[in-house]
Amino acid sequence: MTKPVVIVVGADKGGVGKTTVSRTLLDYFNTNNVQTHAFDTESPRGTLKRFHPEITEIVDMTTTADQMKIFDTLNSGLSVTVIDARAGLLSPALASLRDIGFLDAARSGQITFAVFHILGSSIASLDEIAETSSFMTGAKYFLVKNFINDTQFFQWDESTYNSYFHRIKNATELTIPKLNEMAYEQVEVASVPFVNFVANKGRNEDAANHSFVLRGYVRHWLANVWREYDRINLTDLAGAKSVTRAGEK
Repeated sequence: MTKPVVIVVGADKGGVGKTTVSRTLLDYFNTNNVQTHAFDTESPRGTLKRFHPEITEIVDMTTTADQMKIFDTLNSGLSVTVIDARAGLLSPALASLRDIGFLDAARSGQITFAVFHILGSSIASLDEIAETSSFMTGAKYFLVKNFINDTQFFQWDESTYNSYFHRIKNATELTIPKLNEMAYEQVEVASVPFVNFVANKGRNEDAANHSFVLRGYVRHWLANVWREYDRINLTDLAGAKSVTRAGEK
């Protein structure tokens, strides 16, 4: 049986674009033929589910019943489980994983566990790194600078950032570039995966009429994002090989 892979995407503050990163991960794995399931913890309404309804369930990760729904199904044969953690819940979520023995299972090699920690521009985000790092033994830890919201990271002094970053053994930095604002807005309005927008498809895989120009912006941006994922050999987590080419499906 394939070893379960669990990826938690989160931050301890809102507005840093964590769900956008989750969407790119689902598109990336789908394009690389990696079977994936997602949990949207923005209960009860959900955000990720709007873009990937067929593979996403909305859960409340603070309840035992929904924790069971997530973690008692890890051996169902799905290669990757992506958990989009609600804003402000990253540290509490990791504490819950510790309490149920999940982190011990990751340390012992029973589960492959990765965290995509989406950073904000303030020093407070660096404090989040220090708090989150205490849970990262046995996990793959990715620190993500997400420029999708035009974040400038203006409050970061490089030496201060490095003092936080280098505390964490084997942490890896990722950069998500900025996407043209109008292109991003139109994908939001269409409520489709990025790859569907690029392919000029609607929610039901039917033909759409998306702008050629905006599709081009999304294609170029997505290719750059996936280049970062290829750089860190992300598909290796699931025992697959990357087949992504320039954001095309």
